Amino acid sequence: MPKLKNIVPLKKWFKGIGDSPLIIAGPCSAESETQILTTAKQIAALGKVKIFRTGIWKPRTRPGSFEGVGKQGLIWLQQVKKETGLLTAVEVARPEHIDLAVKYDVDILWIGARTTSNPFSVQELADYMKGIDKPVMVKNPINPDLQLWIGALERFNKAGIEKLAAVHRGFYPFEKTTLRNIPKWEIPIELKSLCHSLPIICDPSHIAGNTEYIAEIAQKAFDLNMDGLMIETHCNPTEALSDAEQQLTPHQLNILIENLVVRKATSDDETFTNILETLRNRIDSIDQQMIELLAQRMTVVEEIGKYKSQKQVTILQLRRWEKIVTTRIKHGKALGLSEEFVKKLLQLVHKESIQRQTEVMSKIKSSK
Repeated sequence: MPKLKNIVPLKKWFKGIGDSPLIIAGPCSAESETQILTTAKQIAALGKVKIFRTGIWKPRTRPGSFEGVGKQGLIWLQQVKKETGLLTAVEVARPEHIDLAVKYDVDILWIGARTTSNPFSVQELADYMKGIDKPVMVKNPINPDLQLWIGALERFNKAGIEKLAAVHRGFYPFEKTTLRNIPKWEIPIELKSLCHSLPIICDPSHIAGNTEYIAEIAQKAFDLNMDGLMIETHCNPTEALSDAEQQLTPHQLNILIENLVVRKATSDDETFTNILETLRNRIDSIDQQMIELLAQRMTVVEEIGKYKSQKQVTILQLRRWEKIVTTRIKHGKALGLSEEFVKKLLQLVHKESIQRQTEVMSKIKSSK
């Protein structure tokens, strides 16, 4: 279980921040004073965004790309606060970034995915944050490693940061996909189940990589009861110096927010509650039967393991496995189940079956 203590709800981070869901918006990078102030004023005019985000220091894959304006951008952010009243948030990756962000009164600091992936860097930043009363948002690491993400959150919490949130921005795909990063929704869901009090904000811009998919991902995040969104927004995305394809205009952001359906975690409708409870009872019963059937299957698997051991036959029977996959997927499709789901389920069952047969054969061998 995550060792996170005294996590402060988002609505208590700042006066007037309001209830969830929280919307954070702003350009990928601070590029000029005009760009920053124009974007911030247009976002503020919507009346739906509380926090203005932008990149001051940009960690890039290769040298020579635009790496941010640095300190000068913090001066522009001070002007944003003065002229719009928006809170500000920036990414920090080194102790000197924290120093400057605090000096120029940035309200929220976030830790990028590349930094989260390195425990040495996270610990250095966490140590430096001791005694600094600034909220910290930690993006998931590049690879889908839940423990690494939890570890980064724990390091900041142990340093005294109680205004803490996680940011789900997807995970690096090893093969080319439609989206820039794979959502792997099961990972933030698991994080929330392990730490109910931890706010989780979704970054649909980095998951999508393209404005075409941002609204769909944002709605999915709300349907999964996430606490807010961080959306890249630029007054003129076509001229952006970084990630132009994934930045909305403030007008597009407004349309997106207007069309989002924000659902409640519960309902006071007694009829709804009763029907939901009946359906959940049915699921409980089915799950129990499913687990009992899996246990019976493993009993048969162990019998097969004993028989194979007697006849000196290998555990893995490739043709048999291929036949199982083909026939079960076909049957699953006929019942309305996706091929991907059935295949993943079979792989889990097969892995356990191999393990059970291995254990059976080892016991027989050691008893001789």
